[in-house]
Amino acid sequence: MRIDLEKMSEQELTDLNNRIVARIKFLRGQRIHREMLKFGIGERVAFKPEGDHWITGVLTKYNRKTVTVITDTGERWNVAPGFLLRASEVET
Repeated sequence: MRIDLEKMSEQELTDLNNRIVARIKFLRGQRIHREMLKFGIGERVAFKPEGDHWITGVLTKYNRKTVTVITDTGERWNVAPGFLLRASEVET
């Protein structure tokens, strides 16, 4: 389907833009949800903050865009699921 933007009014362009943004948010949310469900509550996971060492802990909660991990040292982190690995897959 080809859309001729030159023939669209400002209102039509604004509506199209709003629909595109909504669709992108929906698709992004689906992707995040799929990534999140790769891990279960209570599962040991690991993540590596930029410029830091691997941190391991237990996944305790699913949030809207992140998961909550309680680390082995008792810290609470909200981590995007795309940054998680199973703790067994990481050499700390």
